[in-house]
Amino acid sequence: MRLKLILLATAAALAGAGPAHAERGADGHVNVIYWQAPSILNPFLSGGTKDIESASLVIEPLAGYDEKGVLFPRLAESIPTVENGGVSADLTTITWKLKPGLLWSDGTPVTSADVVFSWEYCTHPEGGCAQLGAFEGVKTVEAVDDLTVKVTFDAQKPVPYGPFVGGQSPIIQKAQFADCLGTKAPECTAANFGPIGTGPFKVVDFKTNDVIQLEANPHYRDPAKPAFATMTFKGGGDAAAAGRAVLETGEFDYAWNLQLAPDVLKGMAAAGKGEAMSAFGTLVERIEMNLTDPSPSLPEGERSTAKHPHPILSDLKVRKALSMAIDRALLVEVGYGQAGRPTCNIVPAPAMFASDNTDCLKQDIEGAKALLTEAGWVPGPDGVRVKDGMRLKLLYQTSVNAVRQDFQALIKQWWSEIGVETELKSIDASVYFGADPGSPDTFQRFYADVEMYANNFNGTDPQAYLASYTCEKAPKPETQWQGENINRYCDPAYDALVAELGKTADLTKRTEIAKKLNEMLTKETYTIVPLVDRGRVSARSNSLGGVVLNTWDTELWNAADWYRIK
Repeated sequence: MRLKLILLATAAALAGAGPAHAERGADGHVNVIYWQAPSILNPFLSGGTKDIESASLVIEPLAGYDEKGVLFPRLAESIPTVENGGVSADLTTITWKLKPGLLWSDGTPVTSADVVFSWEYCTHPEGGCAQLGAFEGVKTVEAVDDLTVKVTFDAQKPVPYGPFVGGQSPIIQKAQFADCLGTKAPECTAANFGPIGTGPFKVVDFKTNDVIQLEANPHYRDPAKPAFATMTFKGGGDAAAAGRAVLETGEFDYAWNLQLAPDVLKGMAAAGKGEAMSAFGTLVERIEMNLTDPSPSLPEGERSTAKHPHPILSDLKVRKALSMAIDRALLVEVGYGQAGRPTCNIVPAPAMFASDNTDCLKQDIEGAKALLTEAGWVPGPDGVRVKDGMRLKLLYQTSVNAVRQDFQALIKQWWSEIGVETELKSIDASVYFGADPGSPDTFQRFYADVEMYANNFNGTDPQAYLASYTCEKAPKPETQWQGENINRYCDPAYDALVAELGKTADLTKRTEIAKKLNEMLTKETYTIVPLVDRGRVSARSNSLGGVVLNTWDTELWNAADWYRIK
């Protein structure tokens, strides 16, 4: 069974390309709108999807995933495998070969030194990299020659396609970022806001949390692409305004992540200016439980389950009761309709990796009450439970979005029925998912008791995604608050199982381990409380061709192939 999953990727071809164009830029201008405005164009310094997506127009990885989740080469000549000699027989190394003649948008050659530097940049011990999970188990990255890079792992790595694969792990130019290592990384504003890249577009101007002006990369590897000479990437507003801009007014050509109630989306589409597209992948709306005391008055760097455990949510019974009180089927009905499915898993797909965990699907208010009573939380005179003089009160935060505010209201009501007082907080999405290490309102800082958002992973294998919850991935001041383990979850048994997954080749065994890791975070500890397996919903104008919705990589994965329908 060795590498069975990945060997399916060897014949990948880029799908969805539009017709050939006589010359680059022949179709003029294209308008894209993301209601969550990008705040930085460096995915290594942001875990926000809107930042990763916008950056993917400019900087690229060695390989990506197509709309079927199949690997295909971007900057690499081909996908390395055991069969073609790119992956060593003992599964400890993978060797990538760059396409010859690649140029950065400034006209300088792309070399293996840039790939090595990208690894050094993300793994610098004094820095903070949001995508550190992609480099789990990497021992060295070496330049064999100008076009060849060898990645060596510290143990067998049957699925070696974490580093430099997918929009979350791109190649950055060494010359531009050479003085931006470690603690200097956030200070390199010019590079972070205007990276020199290999993608179809280059940055002309970037107003953070607002708009990006781009133009066709004159050195893009296909001389006939992109078809558009310029692009306006508008950020901000809300999902409803973004949807209207494409589906009703036709002002924009593409709108991302239309997190709207089904009836609202249907009404917009009736205008006939465009179409809504949807597809399921691994995007899960969830509630994250803070395992540490979230008080901002604590000394920075001391937020850990050992030093300052959460005064309420450290109790498993409380976390489980909060999950039991939620009616996930109603959330789907209210927020997503056919574009959503109730789930208890943070890895809902591919099906082989999805646990049969269904315990959370039935709401159980009485059971939740009993569990809180068992934990010592007794209803007070006003119905709010009390224990040792402390009220059972939680601050519940999320981004500003109509569907999420509906979810907050419903969950607040259900939690009130079991004796929990809930304070709601909504934060502008550009700030909440932003990359400002000084902001107290990012989802990484997590100065709340519980918070809600959606997350997913590149490709069809969850190895790097599950690795992001190991102990060392917790955000902290010395990592500029980067890191996906926002709960500050730390279990040596989990870390050991992640390491085992990394060196396991047998597909059946890999699925067993992945399911176990998923259940450790959800079913066993309720550190993460999954709510909805969300289909990705975006919209394109009727005049925009070549668009292929991709849930396994960035949605803008084939923007080079977009064209104007005449």
